[in-house]
Amino acid sequence: MKIKLPFKPEMKERPIIFNSENVKAILDGRKTQTRRVVKKPEQYDNIRGCDFCSPYGQVGQRLWVRETWWLPSYLPSDDKAELKSLLVYRAEGDFGSHGWRPSIFMPKWATRIWLEITEVRVERLQEIKFTDCEEEGIKTGYRVEWDAKNDLLRKFEALWDSLNAKRGFGWHTNCWVWVISFRRVNE
Repeated sequence: MKIKLPFKPEMKERPIIFNSENVKAILDGRKTQTRRVVKKPEQYDNIRGCDFCSPYGQVGQRLWVRETWWLPSYLPSDDKAELKSLLVYRAEGDFGSHGWRPSIFMPKWATRIWLEITEVRVERLQEIKFTDCEEEGIKTGYRVEWDAKNDLLRKFEALWDSLNAKRGFGWHTNCWVWVISFRRVNE
């Protein structure tokens, strides 16, 4: 007698790029959510209710973080564990301008941060909630609730524009975004 097991999606591990500030926020436990522009066909203006698969994965799948890094040019061996111990990550501090390698070129073996996806959804950028701003790693210096909420939103807007405006996806475009919630896990 054959027993049918429940379907489980393939456990794919995908890379995701974060800048140094966001890496620090993840390491501090302040960042548990990220937004990424939805690359959709031009003919779709409203994608609510449409079936699109997230290019970042589904709930339960893992992401490995790519960040700016440096490895000395003189390497004592080919052993990846030994090489990993020599890595320097820009989020730990700017140790000069010597040979930083862009995050896009970080190989999987060099990653130090693994994330498990806990939720994936699609929304318009400006639909972000104040609690989501906090999950994005934004800090506020205000104690009064109203000022704090406005401050969070302004800071998130500035962060978003610093990362996306040059690519044509500034805050004012109110583009569709993937909202990916995650938790940090061990390799």
